[in-house]
Amino acid sequence: MIAHELISPKSIVVVGGTDNTQSPGGKVLKNLIDGNFKGNLFVVNPKNDIIQNIKSYHTVNELPNVDLAIFAIAAKYIPDAVKTLTEHKNTKGFIILSAGFSEENAEGAKLESQIVEQITKFNGSLIGPNCIGLLNTNYNGVFTTPIPKLNPQGIDFISGSGATAVFIMESGVPKGLTFNSVYSVGNSAQLGVEEILEYLDETFNPETSSKVKLLYIENIDKPQKLAKHASSLIRKGCKIAAIKSGSSEAGSRAASSHTGALASPDLAVSTLFKKAGIVRCTSREELTTVASVFLHPEIEGKNIAIITHAGGPAVMLTDSLSNNGINVPHIEGEKANELLTKLFSGSSVANPIDFLATGTAEQLGNIIDAVNNDFDEIDAMIVIFGSPGLFPVYDVYDLLDEKMKTSKKPIFPVLPSVINVADEITHFLNKGRINFPDEVNLGNAISKVFHTKKPVSEKIELPSLNTKKIRNIIDNSENGYLSPEKIVEILDASGIKRAGEAVVNSKEEALEKANALGLPVVMKVVGPVHKSDVGGVVLNVKSNETIISEFERMIKIKDTTAILIQPMLSGTELFVGAKREDKFGHMVLCGLGGIFIEVLEDVNAGLAPLSIQEAETMIKSLNSYKIIKGVRGQEGVNEEMFAEIVQRVSALVTVAPEIFEMDLNPLLGSKNKVVAVDARIRIEK
Repeated sequence: MIAHELISPKSIVVVGGTDNTQSPGGKVLKNLIDGNFKGNLFVVNPKNDIIQNIKSYHTVNELPNVDLAIFAIAAKYIPDAVKTLTEHKNTKGFIILSAGFSEENAEGAKLESQIVEQITKFNGSLIGPNCIGLLNTNYNGVFTTPIPKLNPQGIDFISGSGATAVFIMESGVPKGLTFNSVYSVGNSAQLGVEEILEYLDETFNPETSSKVKLLYIENIDKPQKLAKHASSLIRKGCKIAAIKSGSSEAGSRAASSHTGALASPDLAVSTLFKKAGIVRCTSREELTTVASVFLHPEIEGKNIAIITHAGGPAVMLTDSLSNNGINVPHIEGEKANELLTKLFSGSSVANPIDFLATGTAEQLGNIIDAVNNDFDEIDAMIVIFGSPGLFPVYDVYDLLDEKMKTSKKPIFPVLPSVINVADEITHFLNKGRINFPDEVNLGNAISKVFHTKKPVSEKIELPSLNTKKIRNIIDNSENGYLSPEKIVEILDASGIKRAGEAVVNSKEEALEKANALGLPVVMKVVGPVHKSDVGGVVLNVKSNETIISEFERMIKIKDTTAILIQPMLSGTELFVGAKREDKFGHMVLCGLGGIFIEVLEDVNAGLAPLSIQEAETMIKSLNSYKIIKGVRGQEGVNEEMFAEIVQRVSALVTVAPEIFEMDLNPLLGSKNKVVAVDARIRIEK
């Protein structure tokens, strides 16, 4: 648990505070003073007795007991000061603004380690080092601006980057966002994003705590902790959005399987966020726009009415919503005609509802009332109202504010004229409202929020496997790819249906096994990674002569150790795979199989273990789902069986985490069965 003194100190010392407010030590002191910190405020500066009208001590030894110390001095001096404060001044809270630690060199890392060890020994809490500080409704412990409006129902914001935290606040403040707390964790020497989120979860009070959390993350060191506390907070009624930077594929190691090639570290982040219910964002503007959506009533359905006095923004917003699976349904009928009589000639109520550049506040009120009371199919409305600068629009924005107080359906205001009616927008924001200056950003944000599912259940019922047999095979296997015989045993022990097969080493054995399985058969080489590329797959072998000739040809292919024979089956080619991702656990993937996996790369992923509902959602969310469902007279796939295999693979890698990569490609699916035709399993212990 984070020390109370870090969050709500009764006394603060700025070690390195100065009169120079253009330095971190001077600016953090000024921010504390300007923020009217209600406790005792001290400074340590060896050269002055008074700093910014605050008493200054020459050394930390001279200080009285103090709850929180904020450091803005050179790194090399901090360990001794921390030792004195923890051992003699009962200090529990520490914020180190200074750089020169693990981000710089090995010597700095050693200093950082010493500081963390000392603070932890005395049950203290550390933010930083190399950060902008901590800001909350109790004190302004940062050396930067802006200092946003602070209130307990504002946003809790945790950032792995100090500069980015500033830029995100600069994006949010003009929209009207307020904040409850801002944590800049810097090097995360003791407390990182995960620990702060844990604290917010464990101290959450549904009556008083903020219900919106924003995260900017550069490294996820403890993904399970992040997912646990994020999903817990969301179940308690919170909403969370996050940016995880560093999503490019540069530097990813080459993978030998289809799953390995498709399952990138960034995909692991996306699957983690999806499982936890976090809305993933890719830019500062998107993050603060999503936060703004969070702070409005939740949209219950996907039908939106666009109310506008300008055509262009309405068209762009319609495109944004429609392209992301949100409906802008046509409005017509008697009630629509009645509304039209209350608007100027040339107006349209078809949706977008365009009441022209000359539209009035009264007309806007009539439209909002009609959407609320007469058009039951509409779930929410977006109002676009700017100005060419010819006259003030206070009356429109005042009416909008009043209607938002009583509306049965959420209203999202797009006030794009941030220069022409800047005063009116400020007037609107001062009422506690939020503005969406860009309609396309709003449309994209609404779509992301709507399509982000709630966290999965904490308790997942997994299918039963023969765990004892699976563990016996894994425990007695070396690193590398399992033999076909062992793969067969693992699939059987996992309850994954497979095609009959035989592994042969001679043409005589090939003849015997092929005829026992029943012609026609499929022949595949055992050994090479990509069988098709080396001519190692032959389909529809119908005669003994072909069996012999193909065996003699295929056994000579490089790296081939045997020939696998299976009955020739038909159906839609499917794919299920799994890959272990460092720290995250196993990703399980599914999609169309065979060559389609390489051509389309249409896969969905989830983090093991998976519920059956997650597996079903993964399948139904595929772009190629219509093929799985059956299209243009073609037989569909038994989705229940397909989902069961996805879940069984997730259960398998849960009981056998040594599985590094696994491919079932292809599975053949029809309306009556889904069976594995080819499989690869790679072990890394």
